[in-house]
Amino acid sequence: MNQLNVTEYISSSPTGNFFLLAGPCVIEGEEMALDIADKAYRVCEQLGIPYIFKGSYRKANRSRIDSFTGIGDEKALRILAKVRSEFGIPVVTDIHSASEAAMAAEYVDVLQIPAFLCRQTDLLLAAAETGKFVNIKKGQFLSPESMRFAVQKVRDAGNENVAITERGVMFGYGDLIVDYRGIPEMQQTSKCPVILDITHSLQQPNQSAGVTGGKPELIETVAKAGIAVGADGLFIETHQNPSVAKSDGANMLPLEKLPALLRRLTKLKMTVNSL
Repeated sequence: MNQLNVTEYISSSPTGNFFLLAGPCVIEGEEMALDIADKAYRVCEQLGIPYIFKGSYRKANRSRIDSFTGIGDEKALRILAKVRSEFGIPVVTDIHSASEAAMAAEYVDVLQIPAFLCRQTDLLLAAAETGKFVNIKKGQFLSPESMRFAVQKVRDAGNENVAITERGVMFGYGDLIVDYRGIPEMQQTSKCPVILDITHSLQQPNQSAGVTGGKPELIETVAKAGIAVGADGLFIETHQNPSVAKSDGANMLPLEKLPALLRRLTKLKMTVNSL
């Protein structure tokens, strides 16, 4: 696959549809990744949704030391590259330290900065200096207007290809809430696309058993609200069988439900565009 201009790609829908980042929380194997990519790609192509496949090559932020972290960095990154080449679409993965940026950039089109690390200057600069598109998850502890400083770090490194992803703010000790006012505010103050991470916004982190919970029954509600207030893109983690997913299964969307959800959200987006 030739190098894609991700900034142009995410705004390439002929109908003005939102763009989508979707895939499993973590790469568990080649077969599952290709199957998810195939099903998501097919429905996105039908609906005019620019699609970016999402998959973490390694999970560094886990509640317990015995939690699954990955199948091996290089093996997982090669699977991401295979998705990229087979479907001709961009792929996105997280990086956790500055030393990982150049390595991951060899395989993917978008480098994602985890929410807890969104103020780490060395990480932001390393991602920016690869020339790849940088997606910064907004920290659960930050106000919308403060995200402009993280974005500016990327721009100061000479990279204008950047987006912010809203993923909820902490509400007490074990819940998250989305402040939808922050979406237009970040669009205005940071002057970049704003994505709403649907499934992570529905997490219930750090439960007593050391396993994150979630409220997947609210996925459509949160997604519709995001479209209504003008989110440029959506982020959805999906899996063939969330009950056996090795990470974040409690808040994932079952893959079989993705096509119908995207059709309903597309109808809503077209209505919003017509207002």
